[in-house]
Amino acid sequence: MTPKAVYWDMDGTLIDSEPLHERALRTVLLSLGITPPVDLHDRVVGVAAMPVYEMMRDELGLKLPFDDWILRKYVYYMEHVASLKPRDGAVEVYRDLWAQGTPQAVVSNSDRLIVEANLRVLGIDRPGMKSVTRNDVRNGKPDPEPFLRAAWLTGVDPAETCVIEDSHAGATAGVAAGMKALFWPQQPVDYVPSGAILVSSLAELRSHLGLY
Repeated sequence: MTPKAVYWDMDGTLIDSEPLHERALRTVLLSLGITPPVDLHDRVVGVAAMPVYEMMRDELGLKLPFDDWILRKYVYYMEHVASLKPRDGAVEVYRDLWAQGTPQAVVSNSDRLIVEANLRVLGIDRPGMKSVTRNDVRNGKPDPEPFLRAAWLTGVDPAETCVIEDSHAGATAGVAAGMKALFWPQQPVDYVPSGAILVSSLAELRSHLGLY
């Protein structure tokens, strides 16, 4: 099935920003005298800010209020955002879909200011572009709410849409929303979320999207 709409995750899928998010987290923790866990990346990739904060508060002894912690993280992120690069081939796929008239939306667990900064770096922000951020929904991924909102914004039946994700949380959300969930991780994975389709190459991704 060629999807009638495509919904993109942002961090790690459209833009190679996961290392910067992790570096920002580590920098803030170290500035507070807290040693980041060795498995920090695996524990936070694709996860919204509040659950990450709660993990650090409950397990690592983070004392800062949420608003102070996220401000420090985002200050670091925004200082370095201009250095980010798109994921290889992702923006080209996005533009090819746009050129053929396929509705698209960016659906992210990040705050809107991060999503909009990333879109500017990618050069794909334009008037009327549809996006769903963590600020727009009650529940972030792995809950299906963000993707269902994207389907509502684009006016397409969820069953006729496709999700592109690099994280387990995101792919799980896409499956729960009743969408075709393409799981396109940057690194080898131990398991694929139930119902998701593992995509191992850019050519395979393009094939699933009807782009040849």
